[in-house]
Parts: sequence; structure tokens; C-alpha cells
Amino acid sequence: MRSRICIIGSGPTGIFTLKNLIKSTIPLTISIYEAEQNAGKGTPYLPDANDPVMLSNIPSIEIPMLPETLVDWLSRRSDNYLAMFSIVRSNINGREFYPRLVLGDYFQDQFATILADGRNHGHVIEVHSGHRVNDIALDTDDIRIRVGSPDEEFDAVFDHVVMATGHSWPAHTEIRPGYFSSPWPAAALKSAGHGRLGVLGTSLSGIDALLTVASSRGSFVLDGAGDLQFQPAAAYKDFSAAMMSRKGLLPEADFYCPLPYLNPAFCTQQAVDKEIASGPSGLLDRIFDLFRKEITTADPNYAAEIGLSLVTVDTFADAYYGRRSKVDPFVWAASNLAEAERNIERQFTVPWRYAILITHEIIARAIPHLNTDDLRRFNRSFKSIFVDEYATVPHLSIKRLLALRNSGRLEIIRLEESYEIETGDLARGAQINIGSRKEVFDTFIDATGQSSLSAQDLPFPTLLKQSGVRAAATPEPANLIGDDECATFKRTGGIDVDDCYRPLKTAPLTNRLYCVAIPFLLHKHPFVQGITSAAELGETAAHAVLEDLLSAQAPVLLSA
Repeated sequence: MRSRICIIGSGPTGIFTLKNLIKSTIPLTISIYEAEQNAGKGTPYLPDANDPVMLSNIPSIEIPMLPETLVDWLSRRSDNYLAMFSIVRSNINGREFYPRLVLGDYFQDQFATILADGRNHGHVIEVHSGHRVNDIALDTDDIRIRVGSPDEEFDAVFDHVVMATGHSWPAHTEIRPGYFSSPWPAAALKSAGHGRLGVLGTSLSGIDALLTVASSRGSFVLDGAGDLQFQPAAAYKDFSAAMMSRKGLLPEADFYCPLPYLNPAFCTQQAVDKEIASGPSGLLDRIFDLFRKEITTADPNYAAEIGLSLVTVDTFADAYYGRRSKVDPFVWAASNLAEAERNIERQFTVPWRYAILITHEIIARAIPHLNTDDLRRFNRSFKSIFVDEYATVPHLSIKRLLALRNSGRLEIIRLEESYEIETGDLARGAQINIGSRKEVFDTFIDATGQSSLSAQDLPFPTLLKQSGVRAAATPEPANLIGDDECATFKRTGGIDVDDCYRPLKTAPLTNRLYCVAIPFLLHKHPFVQGITSAAELGETAAHAVLEDLLSAQAPVLLSA
């Protein structure tokens, strides 16, 4: 009898799961349920959710292996297709950034190719578009799901279920007139009215939200000197905007570096694993010592400039952002963009930037092992510097921001640590209170990104009632006596999963549910973001499924 496998979601994580599952020499029956009508694109790349000005922050060279590279796929597109997205054929290359809508089309084609490949290898694969999984129930040997569509509702039973539901956004983003709780779907932002726009968040999500509204209020055009300018439409002469964040800084431009990543010299996987094995007490500070040694060796001039030998894990972020916070964010952005463009032209890598970049995933190995105090310290400051380095943004996005600034349409507001958002007395939009300062916006968009979700946020009522999935636990430092067995644990969010992303301690119920939905992993895996993470999650889950199938077959083969 064929093993029955269910994949919930057909975005990048589901695609990479399927890609690895079809390698099986054991014939499989695979059912894929996708809530959207467009299977194979994924939430971040759906047509209704995105605008052409929304750029992906991953180039072709960084997308893990699929049947075809993005560069090869783009090179086969028609002139009309490329023209729709202002892509110049001669400029297509592995380090360029393209609109999210383009990546959606690319993933959908790769999905179709993988489906055909899987079926050609003897697997039975069915794709159910427009079908939402509304419930999951664990049994001792299998898993029952409840599926709904506009036309039907039914139950289906599987041996393995991979929950690749991806990002979670509210169904209705304009929760009151002029107040948007999310920058997606982009089409909803087009209803933003006249007047002043406020965007909470200065990351790429905030930039995308701003540019989506701006492009509906005017045009970005090149002047005679080849510089990008913003020209408002006649009906929107009053359009202006402010972006806000606690630090009041803009993200930096994507920088040149060797790919795939080179190995660090000191902050290596082996060194971090050794510190993890030594126990959670003092783990974060020991990891920081490795990190500091890596930076100092890679770029001694930078280390001396920021006084790295004197900083701690709690003060490094202050030193890291120190120079930047003293300069007007647009002046810094223009200078940083020029530097990044020069470095790309001469293929030069800034050593300290690259050292931070190549260590972030290695240091991430230690985060699930931190005690509650160290986890709080990590989240409070140290985490942000890694996000700042791996979440650099496309150069075109920075140029568009500078064009808005040069036209007098854009400002950056620093919120500090304490601010309030008020909406009660306003007909639309929001008011931001920063101490005695008050900023009023006719339209307000919360673009702070996907927040971490925990077990109680799962949209599967039976699974919650069964208590088979629970919030992740973190050891309390005061109770540590050498190892985790002697510790008291505190539930700190996320979902408690093993190394294969299976919920822990589901016995006597089956443990063949795999939670690779990113929002439920962020608490202990804060760098699980984007396509590279989707590939790792999908590969890990698929390999765990196949190993389980092989182990189940082994006794049968031995008895035969």
C-alpha cells in the first residue's frame, strides 16, 4: 500500500518539500492543498498581494537548486513579459533583484516541472487549489485533516502531514478607515486617500508599502542626467509620507560578497556546537566571544574603530549603529549606496560585513539552547545587527526612496523606545505620540512584518484540544544545575519541535506532523526567513518522512 503524504501549502516551502519527496524510490501518494487559487506561487509572491514595485530581496544566485535557475528562466521569457517588469534582457544576471511577481511566476513554473517529474517517476500527486485545511487531528497511526472549499467540505486521512502554510496575514488589512494593519495585499493600499502617509517600519516591507502607494500617486522617471526622480500626478500634489522606526534608520544597500558563503575562521559550526554542549549557563557570552574574535580577525581596523574589545553582547548593537545614527538617514543611504555600487563594480567585499553575514546562521544554532535571560538579551539588541546585514535591500529600492526624499515627499521619524498610536478621535488614519510630539497621518500602514506565532495561534482546533502541539520551553537560569534535566522551564512562545520540525511529546498519538510554517518557528529560530530557509525546512521535513518510510519498510524486507 502506498504511503499517503499531505503537504499543506504550495509556496516555496511546499515546493522544496515536494522536490525532495519525489526522490523516493518507494511509490508515494502525495496530496497538496492550497488555499489560494494560484498553486505554486506562495503568499509573498501572489499577484493580488504584490505590486510591480515590490522587489524580492534574493537574487537568482542565492535561490537553492530548482529544475531551472531564475536567470535561465528569465532568459526564456518573451520581450513583452520582460517589458511588463522593465527588465532589460542584456542586464539579466544572477546578482540582480526582480519583482516579487516575477518570482511568483518562476516558482509556479518550477512547481509544474517538479509535479511532472514526480509523476513520471511513478508517484501519484494531486494538487487541490482553492482548498483550505481547516482542522488537523492526530491519531495513533495516522492524521485526519478537514478540508474546505467553496464547493465542498471533506475529511482525508494521511500517514504524514507537512504543514507548510507559510506567512500569515490578516484577511482584511484596512481595519478602520485609513488604518492598514499590514502592507499586504498591495491592492488594498491603492485605496489610500490624499494627504500624508505614515508607514510604521523602515525595512523592505515598509519600503514596499511606501513605494506601492507612491507609484499610484505619481511616477518614478529618469532625468536628463540619468538620475531617478519622482513626479507626483496632478491629482496628488499634496502627497507626502513619513517612515517610522525606533532607531529611525534605513536598511543598507545589498553588498557584494562571495557566494556560497565562505567558512568563518573562529565562529565556526564546530566551535558553536562545542559551546552548546557545555550547557546554557553563560552560553550567549561565550558565543559572543567567538563572534568578536571573528570580526577582529577579519577586519582589525573596523574592530578598533568601534572599540570592539571593550563591548559586550549587550552593547555591540550600540557600537554597530553608532556612526550611522549620527548621520541623516538619507545622507547615509546615498553614501552607502554609492559605496555598494563601487564595491560591486570592483568585486570588493567589506570584511566586517561579510563576517557578520556568514556567522548569523551558525550563531542561530545556539538560540534554541539559550536560557530565558540570554534569550531576552539576544532579542533585545544582538539579533538586530544580523537582521541588518542579511536584510539589505535592492539598490533600486534605495534609489526610489532617495527620489521621494529629493522631491520633498519623504521623511524618516525616529520613535525611540516609547511611543503611542492613537486612532480614537480621528475620522481616518492615525496619530503617533512621541513624548509631547504628535504626528498625524491621513493614511497609516503597519509594515513591521510577520510576528512570531505560538501554539495557541494554530488555526486547527482539534490539534489544539489534543495538546499535541505546545509552546516552546526555555530553561530558567536560576534553576540550572549543569544540564537541562535539572532545570525549570518557562513557556516562551513558538512551537516545541524536534530537529525534524515534529511537535515534541505527542505520544501516544503519531509524531508524523511536520511544522515548517515559518511564523511558528520564529521565536527560537529568528533567522528562519526567506527562500533559503524554505529550502532547508522543506528538505529536512522530506528527509524525515523518507527515513520513516524506509525504517517502516525494513522489518517487512527482513521478514521476507
